[in-house]
Amino acid sequence: MALHFFMIYDETKWKNKRVSILRRDAYQDQVLKRYGKLVQAEIVHHIFPVEEYPEFAYEDWNLISVSVSTHNKLHDRITNELTEAGIELLRRTARKNSIAVPDKYKHPIKKRGSHGRVAPWTARPKGMV
Repeated sequence: MALHFFMIYDETKWKNKRVSILRRDAYQDQVLKRYGKLVQAEIVHHIFPVEEYPEFAYEDWNLISVSVSTHNKLHDRITNELTEAGIELLRRTARKNSIAVPDKYKHPIKKRGSHGRVAPWTARPKGMV
């Protein structure tokens, strides 16, 4: 079943699921909680993006309560692509749930220097692909 990812946020089913996840997580940002910080969560984040993985849209293991600030760190707000932090969360969640990490997210992200160039400590030696 294909879901248009914007439409699910208007559905009663999603609204009920969102409240359920926020309650499960005690309305606390679960990413920051890992680091001992207690911050109120306002958003339920899809770890596997719903527009790419609609089959996981309502799975409890794919949903996590986060603050607006954390959510902005998990997504590039312009492109809506996952950031490095979002991809790492996806990888951890996939391993924890014995799900294969999608090819798109398997390889490390190249870190960029201040001028958009690949930082020298992440560049591969010549001849390596």
